[in-house]
Amino acid sequence: MTQQKAPITTTDAGAPVESDELSLTVGPDGPVLLQDHYLLEQMANFNRERIPERQPHAKGGGAFGHFVVTNDVSAYTRAVVFQPGTRTNTLIRFSTVAGERGSPDTWRDPRGFALKFYTTDGNYDMVGNNTPVFFIRDPLKFQHFIRSQKRRADNNLRDHDMQWDFWTLSPESAHQVTWLMGDRGIPKSWRYMNGYSSHAYMWVNAAGEKFWVKYHFKTDQGIDFLTQQEADQIAATDADYHQRDLYEAIKRGDFPSWTLKMQIMPFEEARSYRFNPFDLTKVWPHGDYPLTEVGRLTLDRNVTDYHTEIEQAAFEPNNLVPGINLSPDKMLLARGFSYSDAHRARLGVNYKQIPVNAPVAEVHSYSKDGVMRMRNVSDPVYAPNSKGGPRADSERYPPVGWHSDGDMVRSAYTLHAEDDDWGQPGTLVREVLDDAARDRLVSNIAGHLLDGVTEPVLLRAFEYWRNVDKHLGDRVEHAVRAKQR
Repeated sequence: MTQQKAPITTTDAGAPVESDELSLTVGPDGPVLLQDHYLLEQMANFNRERIPERQPHAKGGGAFGHFVVTNDVSAYTRAVVFQPGTRTNTLIRFSTVAGERGSPDTWRDPRGFALKFYTTDGNYDMVGNNTPVFFIRDPLKFQHFIRSQKRRADNNLRDHDMQWDFWTLSPESAHQVTWLMGDRGIPKSWRYMNGYSSHAYMWVNAAGEKFWVKYHFKTDQGIDFLTQQEADQIAATDADYHQRDLYEAIKRGDFPSWTLKMQIMPFEEARSYRFNPFDLTKVWPHGDYPLTEVGRLTLDRNVTDYHTEIEQAAFEPNNLVPGINLSPDKMLLARGFSYSDAHRARLGVNYKQIPVNAPVAEVHSYSKDGVMRMRNVSDPVYAPNSKGGPRADSERYPPVGWHSDGDMVRSAYTLHAEDDDWGQPGTLVREVLDDAARDRLVSNIAGHLLDGVTEPVLLRAFEYWRNVDKHLGDRVEHAVRAKQR
């Protein structure tokens, strides 16, 4: 059998290298020479291999795939990615929210579900989670929330007392915390969980009609989860369990898939709906807005270089295409800035020229220069101009939004009748979970509270859960006090 000849090692400039193992020295035992530029290149590159990790969602992995439209929803959106029969290449990144890059995959935490669609109208990103709600509804609290889930300043340790202190002082968190402490807080693997936009978005059809929508990527593998004991055991033996599971499934040809279904709300109904439909801590009941199938997402290609294709992948909700717009959701509007700003800080101002972030659509932009600029710029570099530069088309792509007026305030007050914090998590506990799931919920909450939560915060936690459901709160307190005796 003929052995294939290996390629010759080169410098990063492509010049052949004399040795992979030996530095250039003065004699066999002499000092290393400064003119050994290959040695210097190797050491200098090594010192700069790591880029800053993401602030939240630092630990994660993903794969490439495609999305195929299986149902006609063109009555609701003109977006090319959702037109009948359209196939669009995609990239997905799954992640945990609070853990650092080296943290275990099986910690109890929400999972990120970030998608990039490489459409012919530009890249469209959906930055979601495996839960349909979130902990807060106002972006001013986001930084504080993330810090409460990270590490203390004094001992650099994660602290359940800090977490519950924040949650119990933020009643709007109750719905998400109920999800987190339930079975879906630790999915069996990324393949066995749903993905949600969580936020409401605006869809616009070819006639200019507007609709509010929410995305639901339903796993075709079925929902499955790990118990707290199983997750702890796996964390001790395989911190990369979920990443390994996805990679090996795709490698053996077991391609995971999700069916995209949408909730669609007529534009005018938002104004008089019984609760604020743009509140990120709320779900839209399926009885009011049933699911409409759109298409199927399939992952069928593993990454070949984790750093360039996953660690440098940049997802942002402001990557929108014609037919899809943001909504009045305060968190979503703030994320439209914060994500792109984080990418500029972490990857550099020209991060959209990194191949994994580059669109397949042609780019005609007036962006210019900056660190790591790779795409050539040609004159004219300003607008307006009379030199043949690109021009915006406001007739084909008019601004789309919603009417808004009022005094400048800092307020959570709305005019919707059912804008409370406890109703939906209470319904989840009483009407969605079965007895076994409620038992596990009590066990998970009590176990979490017993890990260093101080008495004043404990008392607030018991009341927090009684506000969700009195019987649940009583059971949690009983479970905690029984272990303290």
